[in-house]
Amino acid sequence: MAALTVDLVRRGACRWGDRTAVEYGDTSLSFTEVDLLSNRLAQAMIAAGIVPQDRVALLVENGPFSIPLDFACLKARAVRVPLNARLAEAEHTAMLEQARPKAIIASEVLRERAESLGHTFGMHALILPEAFDGQAQWFSGASDTDPMLDTPPDDIVLALFTSGTTGTLKAAQHTQASYAAICTNILANLCSPARDDAMLHAASLIHASGTFVLPFWINGGRSIVLPGFDPSTYWDEARRHGATHVNLVPTMLQMLLENGSHAPDCVRSVIYGASPMPRPVITAAIERMGPIFTQYYGQTEAPLALAVLNAEDHLGSDAPLGSCGQVSVDVAIKLVDERGASVATGDIGEIAVAGPMLHAGYLGAPDLDRETRLPDGYMRTRDLGRFDEHAFLHLVDRTSDMIVSGGYNIYPREVEDALLSHPSVIEAAVVGIPDDKWVEAVCACIVLREEISDEALKSHLRGRLASYKVPKRFERTDTLPKSPVGKILRRVLRERFVVAS
Repeated sequence: MAALTVDLVRRGACRWGDRTAVEYGDTSLSFTEVDLLSNRLAQAMIAAGIVPQDRVALLVENGPFSIPLDFACLKARAVRVPLNARLAEAEHTAMLEQARPKAIIASEVLRERAESLGHTFGMHALILPEAFDGQAQWFSGASDTDPMLDTPPDDIVLALFTSGTTGTLKAAQHTQASYAAICTNILANLCSPARDDAMLHAASLIHASGTFVLPFWINGGRSIVLPGFDPSTYWDEARRHGATHVNLVPTMLQMLLENGSHAPDCVRSVIYGASPMPRPVITAAIERMGPIFTQYYGQTEAPLALAVLNAEDHLGSDAPLGSCGQVSVDVAIKLVDERGASVATGDIGEIAVAGPMLHAGYLGAPDLDRETRLPDGYMRTRDLGRFDEHAFLHLVDRTSDMIVSGGYNIYPREVEDALLSHPSVIEAAVVGIPDDKWVEAVCACIVLREEISDEALKSHLRGRLASYKVPKRFERTDTLPKSPVGKILRRVLRERFVVAS
């Protein structure tokens, strides 16, 4: 039997003891201190009436308690239900109506929201202090002894809500076994940190960034937690704490480039993913910072690295920068058609995946589980892709984002990449909008560095795209709607222009 996630937490604490595990500002915690604090939190949760497999909502910003709290939930056998602090109360309410947690644990700055939600759903609101100030807290009198509950491998440890790009709210559930497999997947395919390495976390720990905590933890590395992402100070924080690895989404990297800064010498690896990387952005980043970039492709339902484009693959004039890499060693991928049958070599198909890191199913959505699982156990991702002659996987688009215009299939990402090759275009999102003649017409929503005419943009695109792919309409905007992890929300743009038309 493979190790469980909670076993990995205990092993790291036992092995590394007094070494620094977590840094947040001027606060540092050793492996032992994190372990003991997580024990107290777990014991306090149990004392508050939380029993194994109760769901607990976490409304917690990045802070000194983020990692100990996650470990505490594992030890109490509670199911973590993270709530992104940036969402509106109505969105939190919709999530909790599905999850029905026993309690909500929140940061002090989010007390008002947590107490309101607690009142609505009749649950305890347990508030974390802003710092380790020694004041009496709901967990301060609890024992720091590990509860050591008997834990089966199919225990649910996480119910993480994701709407993807579809807008349908759903929670992917991960188990003790699948979350441990995520750790193994990162170590085998993305990075293998040493005891003096450190990962800088500026993105929310409830998303992909948090999956790097355990791989560093069991190898003796540090987790440097920032309250958020500030492009003007990000590399200064990396230098201050001696970060060797950072995890960015494409939007963050683009902001760092726009800010004119570059990685300090201590940073040896920049790992990026979560949404497609525009080729001009990664090309500029490599020119400025060198060959330190690694890309992963994954999903909430199958974290973290289904395919990897390693640092060496980023080099050379023929580097496959438009791909998301080669299939990870512990993953199986096939491309299928609408019926679930494999497509011919070289053809575009929906990416279907298998591996130990697959989620256990959606919370309370058996119909969705049946819709996304093939008879042989593979999971449909809703991403369209193709393999090239060297077995690099190229993402084409989401099945829901493909535009059918005049009988032609148009993949928005291809048009977006062509737009981003123009120096005046900072960001681009392409959607299909209703059209009397073509059924759907290509509409490009663009953020510009400097003004440029529609005709000049069309002229630029005609040399790169077939004529039917060139947008019929351009909409200029200051910002594009994005998900909490930086994915452009094309569905929001489609809804906007459907109403406008």
